[in-house]
Amino acid sequence: MKILVTGAFGQLGSEIRDQHQKYTADTFVFVDIQEMPLDDTQRVTEVLDEIRPDVIISAGAHTAVDKAESEPELVNRINHLAVAAMTDWAKENGKRLVHVSTDYVFQGNSSMPLKEDEPTDPINVYGLTKEKGEQAIIRSGADAVIIRTAWVYSSYGANFVKTMIRLMKERDSIGVIADQIGSPTYAKDLATAILTIVHGDKWKRGIYHFSNEGEISWYDFAVAIRELEGLDCEINGITTDQYPTAARRPKYSLLDKSKIKEQFGLSVPFWKDSLEEMLHKLNA
Repeated sequence: MKILVTGAFGQLGSEIRDQHQKYTADTFVFVDIQEMPLDDTQRVTEVLDEIRPDVIISAGAHTAVDKAESEPELVNRINHLAVAAMTDWAKENGKRLVHVSTDYVFQGNSSMPLKEDEPTDPINVYGLTKEKGEQAIIRSGADAVIIRTAWVYSSYGANFVKTMIRLMKERDSIGVIADQIGSPTYAKDLATAILTIVHGDKWKRGIYHFSNEGEISWYDFAVAIRELEGLDCEINGITTDQYPTAARRPKYSLLDKSKIKEQFGLSVPFWKDSLEEMLHKLNA
């Protein structure tokens, strides 16, 4: 099996790269902006024609949520039109696609864990373009699995965990948002899930949700990071209104993982266990 992975040097792409050597019977091709610029749909199709993968893992995206508000056309090309080009190619060539989407397709005003059939209603440019990418896949009828995830972090790249560690070492006190609820996702766990789905015998097209188990706020996440790292910075819980950003964020985006666990037989780690594992790797 030949597997093409986009976003090769992002958090998820890097975690897939760490694990791909377990699958000795497969050929993995990792591409990033140099090899396959996602803002150029013609080039996307050309690369797919050259490589001819059996499975596309669409892990690359424009994920700078606040910056997206000021460059909507670019974000749309990457998160929507490039995804449409990949899914059209997969459909025409009878190949499979795994596409990574986001909790940001939701409004964020629920109070119950979000199931896959919950109505989408994005509140920012990033979420809107990711929703359009999902819709392009569904319209195409391609043999595709869409996995929505949330609050992704890793030992690779820039993310909340690394930012918190840096700020806690630099400052005596910080404010962290306490009224946005969800569950973080260790990119390594998501990579494991994707590779299990691709190599298993339970493939079934559709939309699925994946994040680590548990329900916390960003404040709770920061407190856990402080505890596990043995830092003594004071952390103050603040409201979303006290920390204005260019893009609005969903207040509640806890994902229901029942469907992905039942369909693919996945076990989903608890968020704090995964955080501990990531920090151990980061400090090793």
